[in-house]
Amino acid sequence: MELLKNMLQRDKDEFKRIANRLLSQCFLCKGNVTNRIDYYFVLKYRTEFQEYLSILGYRLEISEEFGVIQLVNPQNYNRLHLKLYESIILLILRILYDEKRRELSVSDEVIVNLGDIQDKYLSLQIREKMIDKTTMRNTLSFFRRFQLIEILDKDLGSEESRVLIYDSIMMAVRVEDIKQAYEKLELYRKGRKSDEETDENEAD
Repeated sequence: MELLKNMLQRDKDEFKRIANRLLSQCFLCKGNVTNRIDYYFVLKYRTEFQEYLSILGYRLEISEEFGVIQLVNPQNYNRLHLKLYESIILLILRILYDEKRRELSVSDEVIVNLGDIQDKYLSLQIREKMIDKTTMRNTLSFFRRFQLIEILDKDLGSEESRVLIYDSIMMAVRVEDIKQAYEKLELYRKGRKSDEETDENEAD
């Protein structure tokens, strides 16, 4: 490829690997030690990555302030459609990130536990019961694939099990997304309340 002609073969191989990684997981976080080398590689060849990915219809967004690289498709192709509970848990992670970040210094990692997530879920008054363990485990494992979080404890059956939230959550769920999510949750709550009242009336 003409775009990579001045690269060493080793760098060409790395370029292809990292480009495919971005296409599959959308984010690279400097805060993730396993991604840090890839993150700096993209910074080194940002022009080449931007040109190559633009050919495929993608835009590379780089936030050096937060140490995050994100792949975006302006045409909304390959968008990920989340299930209801995935959307709710993602919103909760974003809210908890903001709350914890205000308490920490810039260099500190944002770590929450499953109890924090469940408490926030109950405070949103979506349902009276907590999120079941299988849904929680599957959803967190799913978000881990996209470099939004890291699961620090293998046992996700305990409320003390810890989750590291990466700074990429800020780009995955922006302020306007939070407002929209709250509006959707309010509609969901109203719809659920209406359904419950209907059920009660039918029972009478």
